[in-house]
Order: sequence, then structure tokens, then C-alpha cells
Amino acid sequence: MRASSTSLSTLQVLACGATIVTLSMGIRHGFGLWLQPITQDQGWTRETFALAIAIQNLAWGISGIFAGIAADRFGAFKVIVVGSLLYALGLVGMAYASTPLLFSLSTGVLIGMAQAGTTYAVIYGVIGRNVSADKRSWAMGVAAAAGSFGQFLMVPTEGFLISHFGWQQALVLLGMAALLMIPLSWGLREPGFAGGSAPARDQSIGQALREAFKYPSFQLLMAGYFVCGFQVVFIGVHMPSYLKDKGLSPQVASYALALIGLFNVFGTYAAGALGQKIAKKNILAFIYLARAIAISLFLLVPLSPASVYVFSSVMGLLWLSTVPPTNATVAQIFGVAHLSMLGGFVFFSHQIGSFMGVWLGGYLYDKTGSYDIVWYIAIALGIAAALINLPVKEAAIVRSMPRGTVTP
Repeated sequence: MRASSTSLSTLQVLACGATIVTLSMGIRHGFGLWLQPITQDQGWTRETFALAIAIQNLAWGISGIFAGIAADRFGAFKVIVVGSLLYALGLVGMAYASTPLLFSLSTGVLIGMAQAGTTYAVIYGVIGRNVSADKRSWAMGVAAAAGSFGQFLMVPTEGFLISHFGWQQALVLLGMAALLMIPLSWGLREPGFAGGSAPARDQSIGQALREAFKYPSFQLLMAGYFVCGFQVVFIGVHMPSYLKDKGLSPQVASYALALIGLFNVFGTYAAGALGQKIAKKNILAFIYLARAIAISLFLLVPLSPASVYVFSSVMGLLWLSTVPPTNATVAQIFGVAHLSMLGGFVFFSHQIGSFMGVWLGGYLYDKTGSYDIVWYIAIALGIAAALINLPVKEAAIVRSMPRGTVTP
């Protein structure tokens, strides 16, 4: 499917979509900075905080499936508006939750649902429908790079807000910032959805799902994405506390997360651009193997601010660089008619990994007083994911018989 005369312009899609991802992912990447202030003020354990973030990732993954279906059916605009409102409500709830249950409901469920409606699955569906195939992987790389820039921009900002206004007021201010996604979503109103329903397609939702889940390469992509979620969310949430436990200042953690975001701008853009030229499965295998090597070296060398910054820069290049080639491969295999939905299912696997990574980090730390076991698991999973992606077949699926046109 190529962009047509009735499609949105590539510039408009990328400007609005990338800015939405910048805000949504930027806010989310800084949550690790709240772990110690919240647990210390509330008298909670790290596992309590980690469980809420784990629920957030799981809620994001589950909701992402339905957000994708809704975006394919009704367009991204309405989904993003709802997601923005939920984001603001969830951040305010996170600020004033007085019990672990309320904290999990706001931080976990509401914000997780909000992220499902304002991040990659929904935005990539718009890109897939409005950007021609010869530029699609590049465009997805630009959107992912925007999310990385959001981390670079927002994490130091969030650290500043916490230090100057306190952690509760900082969350309220971020809730106000989340509402900015509503006017931006207006630029993603697709003409084909103007009547409130999607254009006719040659597959129903059920047909598309059966086809995808029977296809081995789709299963392999989901398995690899599980590992991505485990690694990045464990590191993003627990590394600030890991570094503080080792005697490094909180500023080192803030700079480390910012460096991950900065270098991920280049890594995700490069992965998207390279996906137009070389096999995407090879890009993915390299990324996962390189992560395993980077983590191993980080644990082996003496810990210092310099080693943290080098590790963060390298991990930044590999951080979300899996996103463009993974989603572009799904689009290349199955087409773009149900891309948001299928991307939502792949991302659900990512979020199961995220749940395990962040929860295990808190659980094993409370049990052993150390993050070492989880670091070792992350290394082993990186090697496994590199091997898993190599057999993926990227060619467009051959459908044995034409299907009658159906409405979704």
C-alpha cells in the first residue's frame, strides 16, 4: 500500500506522530527517578513500586491490542485523545495515591492504558497507511528516534521538576504536559476514517489474526520482542537505584538515562534507515547480541561515572532500535491494513517481558539485596533473542486464495 493523494503528507504524519511519541515515551522513561522518593515517603518496598510499573507494562501490552484494533477501525485520532486524557488522570493519581492498591491502579492500569493509545502501535499504523513502502522503515525509525529524543529531553526535565517542586507536584505538571497530545492528534485525522469507519479490507480481524499466529516468523518476532521488553524496562527502572546502591550520586543516574535517550535517537534512526537496505532480521540479531555483550562488559569493569556513561551511550544505540525493524517486518509480511492490531500483539509480548524484567528486579533485590541475578538473566536472554531472529522470513506472505472484500 502506497501513500495516495488522499493520504496525509509524510511531513505531517511524522511531525505530529513523532511529537506525540516524544511526550508519551519521554514521560514514561523517567519513572525510575520516582522509585526512591515515593518508596521512602510512603514507607513502601521497592517491590511495591516495581509491581505497579510491572502492571503498567502489562496493562500497556493488553490495552495495546485493543487500541490497535480501535485505531485500525476508527482511526488514530480518537484513540490518541482518549490516551492523552487517561495519561493525565493516571499521573495525578500516581501523585496522590495513598495505598499500594491505588498506586497500582493509577500508575499501573491507567497509565498503561494511556501509553497503549499514544505510542508506537497506533502511530506506526498511521505511518504504514500514509507512507510508501520504500520509505516506511525509515519513517518508523524517525518516529522511534523521536521517542528517544523524548527520553533525552524529558528525563533531565523530570529530575529538575522533582528537585525544585517535589515529586508530587512534578507528576501533576507532567499530567498537564500529557494533555498537549490532544491538539497534536488533530494532525493525524486520516481522510479514510472521516466517516467514523475504516475503508473496506480484504481480510477480517479474525482472518488476519489466524494468518499471523500460524506464521512461524510472527511467533519468532514476538519471542524476540519479549527479550527487548525485559532488558530495557529492567534497566530503565532499576538502574538509578542500582547506581545509588553502589555509591554513585543521583545525578549520575539522571545523566545515564539521558544519554540512553540521546544515543537512542541515532540508534533508532540508523536501524530504520538500514532496514531499507539490509535484512531486518540481521539488524535485530545484531542488536540483541550487542546488548548481551554490553551488559557483560558493564558488570566486569570497575563501576565509575565514566563506565556508566559509556555503557549508557552504547545501550542507547541499541535501546529502541529494535522497534523500527520489528514493526517494518510485520508490515512487510502482512501488509498495513491491520498493522496497528498486529503491532499491538507483538508489543504485548514485549510488555510481558517488561513485566518480568521490572518485577523480577524488585523481587530479587528484596530477596537477595542485589540485582546480579537479573543482570545475568538479561545477558542470557540477549543471546537467545539474537538466535531467535535469524530464521525470520521477511518476504510478503503468499495468500493461497483471494479473499472477498470485507469490512473490519
